[in-house]
Amino acid sequence: MGLGGCIILIAAGAILTFATDWEMEGVNLDLVGIILMIVGLIGVTTFSSIARRKRVVVPPTTPVVGEQPHHRRDGYSDGYGA
Repeated sequence: MGLGGCIILIAAGAILTFATDWEMEGVNLDLVGIILMIVGLIGVTTFSSIARRKRVVVPPTTPVVGEQPHHRRDGYSDGYGA
């Protein structure tokens, strides 16, 4: 489940908990909403910790000043010869 799915779970749970006054026999909708919000928060924290680990920090390379690249002149690398 991605970040969007987690946010949808949190929103649906908040709607069930705070914005509805429905009564269902055998089901406590307030508790279902709280459970959905908790699962959404767990998903967000898991997603953010995984996304943080995927980032790789590469230090910038410093160019060596004054060195020229070495070219082989053996007759084969420049297109001449068989």
